[in-house]
Amino acid sequence: MLREIVRTIAEGQVHSQVELARWLGVSEGLVEQMLEDLARTGYLKPMGGESTEGCAGCPLAKMCVASRPRRAWVLTEKGRKVAEGEYN
Repeated sequence: MLREIVRTIAEGQVHSQVELARWLGVSEGLVEQMLEDLARTGYLKPMGGESTEGCAGCPLAKMCVASRPRRAWVLTEKGRKVAEGEYN
């Protein structure tokens, strides 16, 4: 299921943790735990959610995940390799 999360993020099929939980048919809590595990093992890195100072002048600030107190996730190089099928 972790590979499926990595591939789903790589393909841009979901845009939130709630959507990812629905897509996978699991709880949001489980998705959060899996995302943290993927980050800890180097497949994902969190982006945004820590500071909104740089967002104040942005016209997209109200729609952007980075301006909210939750994190967005991006693939690392290791994560991209999994998404592309280079790792088993």
